[in-house]
This record gives sequence, C-alpha cells and structure tokens, in this order.
Amino acid sequence: MGAGDADPGADRLTGGKITDVPGVLVGQHERLDDGWATGTTVVLVPDGATGAVDQRGGAPGTRETNLLEPENLVQQVNAVCLSGGSAYGLAAADGVMRWLSERNHGFPVGAQPYEVVPIVPAAVLFDLPRSEWGNRPDADFGYAACEAAGEAVAMGTVGAGSGAVVGSLKGGIGTASEVVGEVTVGAIVAVNAAGQAVDFATGRAFAGDHEVDGEFGVRWPDRPGEAPGQRTDLNTTIGVVACDAALTKAEARRLTVAAQDGLARAVRPAHSMFDGDTVFALATGARELPGEPGSFAVAARAGALDALCAASARVFARAMVHGLLSATSAAGIPAYRDVWPEALG
Repeated sequence: MGAGDADPGADRLTGGKITDVPGVLVGQHERLDDGWATGTTVVLVPDGATGAVDQRGGAPGTRETNLLEPENLVQQVNAVCLSGGSAYGLAAADGVMRWLSERNHGFPVGAQPYEVVPIVPAAVLFDLPRSEWGNRPDADFGYAACEAAGEAVAMGTVGAGSGAVVGSLKGGIGTASEVVGEVTVGAIVAVNAAGQAVDFATGRAFAGDHEVDGEFGVRWPDRPGEAPGQRTDLNTTIGVVACDAALTKAEARRLTVAAQDGLARAVRPAHSMFDGDTVFALATGARELPGEPGSFAVAARAGALDALCAASARVFARAMVHGLLSATSAAGIPAYRDVWPEALG
C-alpha cells in the first residue's frame, strides 16, 4: 500500500507541513494488508542540508548518527529515513541510498559525478507486534518511499506511522510548520510513545493548547474515556525538524534539543528507558541569520536561533497532535477517533 492509498485519516493537512520549507520533500510507503502494519517515511533533501540529531531515551535504533556530530567531516545529508520494523527497519535506508546514488546525489568521493556516497541518517520505531513475524520494512520500502516523494504529506496511519502506538491508542504520522520572521520551520513525526498523549479524564490531547487557528479541527470532549487495555512498553517517537536558515551543525542540533521539549509536552512520560526518541534536523541554508557564528554580532545571531528553537518545540508538539488525531485503527489498536468519535465530527 503506497502513500496514494492512505486511509480516511490521512488527509488532514491543516496547520502546515514540513515541506513548506523549500527544498524539502517527503515520501511514504506502507503495507496495511493481511499480516502487515508497518512502513517507511523519507524526508528528502537531494541537494543537501546541514544535519544534526538529538537522541533520548534508553532504547534507540539509529544509523549514521555519529557523523552528525559537529566535529566530524560530513556537513550535509541528503535524506533522513524514518521506519518501522525496529532494528530490522534500518534496512530501508539502503533503498534510499540506492535511489539517491542513481541520481548522483551524495558526498563526492571521486572525480566522476556518480562517485558519491549518499548520506542517509535513519531511525526506527518498535512496531513488530502489529505485523506477522518477519513482515518488516526493507530496502524496497525506502526506495518506494523516495519514488513517491513530493510536497504533499499524508498524515495518520501511513508510512512509518502505520504500526505506531502512543500509550494505549493508535499513533501515526503528523506534520506542522510555522514562519518565524522570514524563516520557515517545519516538523514531521512518527508518534509512537510508551507514554500517553491524551488526558483520559477529559479527552484532551496534552499538547492541544498549541493549536493555531483551529488547525486540529476537533471539539475537545468534556467526558472521560476508557483507556484501552492493549499497549506495549517498547516504542520510540522519531521525527525531523527542518528550516531554511543557514545553520552550522551545532546550531542545527539546538533545533533538535528544542524539538525534544515539544515531544515532552505531547506525551507523558517521555524519553523513558523503553523509548529511543530521536529527532533529526535539516537546515537547507537558503536564508541567512544575522551575524556570523563567533562574530561580534553573536548576541543577535543567538537571539535569532533561539526564536527558531522555540518554534521547533511548538511545531513538533503540534505535529504530534496531528499524528494522534489523524490516525485510524490498525492491527486491533483503537484510534483517538474510536474513543471520542464526537470530537472529530
């Protein structure tokens, strides 16, 4: 099942999307037929973007994260791969690398245009119980997601969110964006946390107060809901925050640190020993911040960066609410809309 076959919960595009950042594309591929509930989401920046990462929680599943440390050689990445399948799902990044290499996108290692190594950091979430054993994303999922890439971003039970669970409810893919001055900041998240995202006494999402202009499209319930009994203690929320500012790797990492704050606003508890919460940053470099790193104008630059970090936390939290509300039930896991159907009309 590809992105074009998404379920009814996948068309909620209010509140912006990560592809509002120019140069950023998203592709998704999933399987939701018999014995399958998993998938892959790829954030593509074929021409390169400064990358960074922040990982929290005790159970991460990642690839190519050490090279994102500021002191290391490679400055830019070509894509970020988010996938289900636990550690098996890291294989999806192989397909992303193949797709990019066929188009000569990557870190140059030779004189010929095709002599490149695509830089594709990746993170995975734990969704193995939602599929029959052995059914998990592989390189073909990553390649298919790249083939489907564009500016439209489906939300809900799609891509890496296909088998996601948040607390005792179905999780999913969410996205959001906002503009800070002339810089656009966007996020995409696969919401899959051990903690709950909803106050079951009221039916209100914990990060519901981040709503902008009615973007969530819900009337928050005023009645308690019964938390479904089925849940897993192995999870991990993974996502990407992107902007079109020109940032160093160290500055980009500040965006990921702030985005983790947004995650903590949206689920309780966050960053547990059973989560491997991982957030990547992509800075395309189209817009300059005031001053140069280390210059006498450091205070002005730091202030501008701080504003982007505050936005990063907000859009990440909003994206997580969208992922929660857009999800539809799969593999026997009820969605928010099943517990409070009146909220979504």
